[in-house]
Amino acid sequence: MRRNHSMTMMLGATLLLLPTASFAQAVPERSSPTSRSTPAIRPVDQATREQLTRLFEVMRIRDQVQSMRKIVSSSIEGQLKDQMQAAIAQSGSDAQLTPSQRQQFDQLMHKYMDKAVNLYPVSEMLDDMTGLYRRYLNREDVDAMIAFYGSPAGKHLLDAQPKIAREYMPLVMSRMAERSKDLTVEMMKDVAVLKGSSDQAPPAKK
Repeated sequence: MRRNHSMTMMLGATLLLLPTASFAQAVPERSSPTSRSTPAIRPVDQATREQLTRLFEVMRIRDQVQSMRKIVSSSIEGQLKDQMQAAIAQSGSDAQLTPSQRQQFDQLMHKYMDKAVNLYPVSEMLDDMTGLYRRYLNREDVDAMIAFYGSPAGKHLLDAQPKIAREYMPLVMSRMAERSKDLTVEMMKDVAVLKGSSDQAPPAKK
């Protein structure tokens, strides 16, 4: 369960950044040689909140975040159900849930998945994103992004993103589940070696 919790947090952070990654090519590169080491924009050159509000609208950020949250929630919930069923099967027939208990379990899991998804409201996300964007994007950057996402190519990208995310997230979950098995086995071997060496260590002198 702890491993699933960590995976959920990592995926949540990744998904939050997906909308920003998609428009990287729309941002004009700055020629200043120091821009990489000092990315923060001077306050006088920062994009306005009104500009960023418009940018988030044309980028459909709110819709994207909500859509991605649903994808992550359903993926995690599906994995938890599979693991719970496997655990019940390994426990023997006496541990099988009745149909009524299984229905209650599904409802309870869905309830808390919804609560977890809504711990960080989209409106609060947008407020936090606004502050960060103002630090790293100037007014010309934001105007260029607004123009791009208002163009046919930008709209086509936005239309494709939910479809890409729906196909990509199950792939990510599958890859993580598959590869984490070997990683867990390797880690447990190292822990066993560490524990063995500590057991053999001579007692500390008083």
